[in-house]
Amino acid sequence: MTTLSDLLADLDAEYDALRSVVIGLADDDARWDLDTPAEGWAIRDQVSHLAYFDDAGRLAMVDPDAFARSVDEVLAATGDPMDVHLIRGRAMGGDELLAWWDDAHRAMVEAFAAADPSVRVPWYGPPMGVLSFISARLMETWAHGQDICDALGVERGPTARLHHIAHLGVRARPFSYLVRGREVPAGRIEVELTGPEGDEWRWEIGGTDTSDTSDTTGTGATAGTDTDTDAAAAASAAAAAAAGTVRGTALDFCMVVTQRRNVADSGLEVEGELAEDWISVAQAFAGPPGPGRPPA
Repeated sequence: MTTLSDLLADLDAEYDALRSVVIGLADDDARWDLDTPAEGWAIRDQVSHLAYFDDAGRLAMVDPDAFARSVDEVLAATGDPMDVHLIRGRAMGGDELLAWWDDAHRAMVEAFAAADPSVRVPWYGPPMGVLSFISARLMETWAHGQDICDALGVERGPTARLHHIAHLGVRARPFSYLVRGREVPAGRIEVELTGPEGDEWRWEIGGTDTSDTSDTTGTGATAGTDTDTDAAAAASAAAAAAAGTVRGTALDFCMVVTQRRNVADSGLEVEGELAEDWISVAQAFAGPPGPGRPPA
């Protein structure tokens, strides 16, 4: 079972990996303003985004009331809420920008290291569990890091840390529909991924109802009437008919659910209408529906 200390160590490792990519950029390096695949965002914007929300994560943990007030202020302001950190980051040299991110990351990790794993962390959507919150920060670091690497033409190898991102992507399936004002379709989807070291990662979500779980085998069945049996059989047959499969590498899956690659440019095998529908809207991150990436 993943512990909070394990997750924080993996978050630190993801931060270190991305920092090693940008540390070579000089303070006044023109590449800070190099466009990334995220439309309108340069490399500096990706870093300031991480710094700002690491700062916000620390505040949410140590002073939830102050965090709530900061959210109200952002929501009350006119214009794009992202402007707050984009404007700040665009006024900095590279060294100051990195110092901001360094300080924000360290302070957030320190705040969560002493946290009770059972508490809920307020955020810009529904409150999150501590472990889910740290997983989300790791996912954000990896995803925005991918944009930076793409802009710089840097290839980075996949790591076992992708498991956190894949798990978050699977668990975020209901949110991917909710944020679009849609009900989660009934039916079962099996996700079968190959990790970077060749190990198999598997999830089963959905079933005969609309809930998403990692285990839909069920226990404790009781005997019933023939009508009950027929109804159960019909429901089982309907679930089987609606079943879908997503199969491929963990890297491809994570690229797609973080909307860093269009599924058409991945090696994912998506079988069944249910799975195809989900993958078309999948997003592992909070906030409004992401625009996705066009096919290459």
